[in-house]
Amino acid sequence: MSQNTSEQPVFVILGPTAVGKTELSLDLAELIDAEIINADSMQLYRGMDIGTAKLPMPQRRGIAHYMLDILDVTELANVSDYQIRGRQVINEIQARGKRVVVVGGSGLFIQALLEDMQFPPGDPLVRTRLEQETEELGLAAMYAKLMEFDSQAGARVNPANARRVIRALEVIEVTGQAPVTSLVALPIVVPSIRVGLRRPRPELDERITLRVSQMWGQGFEAEVQGLIAAGLREGVTARKALGYAQILAALDGQYPMSDAPERTVIATRQFARRQDSWFGRDASIIWRDANTLSAQDVVALGS
Repeated sequence: MSQNTSEQPVFVILGPTAVGKTELSLDLAELIDAEIINADSMQLYRGMDIGTAKLPMPQRRGIAHYMLDILDVTELANVSDYQIRGRQVINEIQARGKRVVVVGGSGLFIQALLEDMQFPPGDPLVRTRLEQETEELGLAAMYAKLMEFDSQAGARVNPANARRVIRALEVIEVTGQAPVTSLVALPIVVPSIRVGLRRPRPELDERITLRVSQMWGQGFEAEVQGLIAAGLREGVTARKALGYAQILAALDGQYPMSDAPERTVIATRQFARRQDSWFGRDASIIWRDANTLSAQDVVALGS
């Protein structure tokens, strides 16, 4: 395994969705001559722009961004692949004498990038068959299979997370053993300074509501329709993304399209709370108020 040998740690700007990570990461990158690596699993997808609040190219201030738009919507957002590619990008940026800023809210992807997280072997053919079984039998039936094999392993998997249920079943079939999910800190591979942003819950809820309203105003429904033609419905991970799932459900007649924005707001608020819970386990994160934290403050935290 390749170890990161740079003396300068990577800055990580993390926190729940809509907290304000993007602007701070741009300010920080400008200040320290850094390039930015995305750590939002849904921003890995080409064409999923409005619904993921992906920063348009003209707003990136000329700063190079990586790990964006690298997957088709039919592909799986695989944390193991992200780990390998992300570390390669870190090494390449640092070899050019630049600093690195990682920004995003996908806690597992951040942990995998920075720490010695090991991944059991998989099998694409097994995974494809399990995905097909999930389509035919339903996620609840697949989760029941997982619980039947190993209830302790199943208890560590969110029964609503199709990707993780399928992955657990894949590992069981390939290795004969349930995957081990570590919730504790692992040995460090990439030295980092992890800065978490927080806002009062009512304020964050308001920001989420505003973001969702802006998404619809920017043509979110049309984006989803275009991605359906590109295979969005076949994408096990992509079709579950916030907002996209709600629009697909409305198109399927589960409720009126006029209900989709509010359902997206509710789901996004719930997701932000789960993000807080995940990050709350990481004692290395330095938490600060997003309303008052500046790029200069972040640099000072790393000195």
